[in-house]
Amino acid sequence: MRTYTPKVQEITREWHVIDAEGLVLGRVATVAASLLRGKHRTYFAPHVDTGDFVIIVNADKVVVTSNKVDQKFAYRHSGYPGGLRATSWKKLLAEDPATLVFDAIKGMVPKNRLGRAQMGKLFVYAGPEHPHAAQQPSSFDTSAIRRG
Repeated sequence: MRTYTPKVQEITREWHVIDAEGLVLGRVATVAASLLRGKHRTYFAPHVDTGDFVIIVNADKVVVTSNKVDQKFAYRHSGYPGGLRATSWKKLLAEDPATLVFDAIKGMVPKNRLGRAQMGKLFVYAGPEHPHAAQQPSSFDTSAIRRG
């Protein structure tokens, strides 16, 4: 059996808006990563970018379950010795919740040039407004995602 590769002409990209208000962070991230990768398509291929564009609004109202807000840290490294920096999720959720949601989704896509291309189709906003009205995005049904 031969590996199916979708042609560029066959790939259709849609725009989805996910309202993260009251939704659990991990649940939103898995749904968004699945849409970005194109796993909902019948012509999905793991080696081709077949995914859609995803806009996440109200990232500041996402729910983090358990004690993760108090116990977890977001790490980044400058590349220099001793350059590891840690920021608590509580501080990140208060100051820049879009980064918290973005990083959660980033961990669920491939760690290569394909994943970087897929992450280029993700837009996360802390508030309810987004500047992508011209693309006529459709509202994604979040009723199947468990609320916090």
